[in-house]
Amino acid sequence: MRIGLLTSSNLLPGSDHHRVDVFEFDEELGSLRPAFAELGLTLDPLLWDNAAERASDFDALLPLMVWDYFEGNEARFLDTMRRANTITPVFNPPALLHWNSDKRYLQEMAADGAKVIPTLSVEAVTEAGASAAFEQFGTDRIVIKPQVGGGAWRQALHTKGEPWPDAELLPPGHALIQPFLPSVTEEGEYSFLYFGDQFSHALIKTAKPGDYRIQSSFGGQETTYQPSAKEVAIANAILATLDEPPLYARVDLLRGLDGDLALIELEMIEPYLYLPHAEVINGVNQGALRLGEALLARLPR
Repeated sequence: MRIGLLTSSNLLPGSDHHRVDVFEFDEELGSLRPAFAELGLTLDPLLWDNAAERASDFDALLPLMVWDYFEGNEARFLDTMRRANTITPVFNPPALLHWNSDKRYLQEMAADGAKVIPTLSVEAVTEAGASAAFEQFGTDRIVIKPQVGGGAWRQALHTKGEPWPDAELLPPGHALIQPFLPSVTEEGEYSFLYFGDQFSHALIKTAKPGDYRIQSSFGGQETTYQPSAKEVAIANAILATLDEPPLYARVDLLRGLDGDLALIELEMIEPYLYLPHAEVINGVNQGALRLGEALLARLPR
């Protein structure tokens, strides 16, 4: 069976505008391919823009590497996924991709009982809105991020009393505001990876000194983590608020002021899977194998 790994143009060979973290694409493909081969699956990169036209060439499509969908491409990306899905299955399904693309889902999940970092949504970021957020959260530092975004794109950390950031550093439209939690620099951000409804592996992501962004493109580092049963239960409960388990999900968590982990984002479109932090047996990455097995279970035989 042939699986298409949907990717953005800035990750493919020959691009004149490669992302600085393109090595993560090479690593993930290198981990996924041998594991998928163990299950009789081939995995071929495909530019996501061509997914609808090429859908019939594949038995399933995985938009795991569409690392530019939020840079003004959201509507076109979601429409392409809908059209492709009428021909061959897209995982995660287009309806779930659409829901997950708008970070207001955090407020929905909180209403459904998930433990979520306090989040305020605004139509546009203003100094007055920031002042209201300082008051509402009882803090003097906030993180402002796009309602549709990823990889810390157009995201800003703002401290009360400091100069207002330039417009090009802020979200271009609808945005979310969250309190800055000291644990992000003192402890780091946790990622729990799930394939099907099964926990696979976890890690801690830490920022370089003087920064709060944990992505590798900003100098962040990762360390394999073995979570406690209580921590896994928190992540399980977050996913349990969904109507059905996604094929893949990355549950990103920060430790709140109460000492417990809380959701900062639930990534189900294009999460980097951090497969180097899954165990490897006989040269096969077991996280990648779990993803392949979960995918096979959802495909018609």
